[in-house]
Order: sequence, then C-alpha cells, then structure tokens
Amino acid sequence: MFTSEYTDTVIEHFMCPRNVGIIDDSNGEGKAGDASCGDSLSIYIKVEDNIIEDISFLVYGCPASIATSSMTTELAKKKTLEEALSIGEDDIIDALGGLPDHKKHCSNLGVKALRSAIYDYLHEDKK
Repeated sequence: MFTSEYTDTVIEHFMCPRNVGIIDDSNGEGKAGDASCGDSLSIYIKVEDNIIEDISFLVYGCPASIATSSMTTELAKKKTLEEALSIGEDDIIDALGGLPDHKKHCSNLGVKALRSAIYDYLHEDKK
C-alpha cells in the first residue's frame, strides 16, 4: 500500500481531490505533461478583476500527481494573478506536508499548468 510513503494531507487530496473538472466559461487554460512518467494536467481558471475566482483541473497520473494538482488549485484560488504566479514547487510540497523524493517532480506539473493558464488568460489575442 502507498500510504506509508505519503502524508495524511497527500492521501486526503488524492482520495478527495478539490476543484476537479472543467470550467465551461473559463478564460484561461493551461496544460503540462511529464514525458518521463506519462502524467498530464490541464488547469482551467476563471479570472475576474485580476483575481482567480474559480479554478479546476483534470489530471492523468499517479496519486502524487492528483494530490499536487488538487493542492495547486487550493493555493491559487482567490489569489491575484501575481500571487498565483509566485506559487512554486516548494509551496505545493510544503502545503502537502512533503512528498517522497522520487515524487517531487509531480509538483512541477501544477506550477507549469497554472502558469500556462495565467499566461493564456493574459495573452492579448484572448481579450
């Protein structure tokens, strides 16, 4: 069983992930993937007045990828775009209470997909 290598917070976000799904009227979408393990993540954001009012995700991956994706959305929700852009891999790992060394790369997906969604929103062609 994988429980011995993960914190209770990781297990909680894996078993009951927050903000799962697609936001139909999102105004930013970002994607990230890790070719070494096959995980992929899409993040959808709804921005109003420079605040991420809503955020969701779809992920294909291991328990750590699911948990880091869920935590990424929790950290970014109701933040300004600038605050959300400052979220880093260590912030996600710390919020989960840690990850095994061989799973820390999963936090990269959340950061990359979140930043990609924000840049998608900011892209001038979208406005």
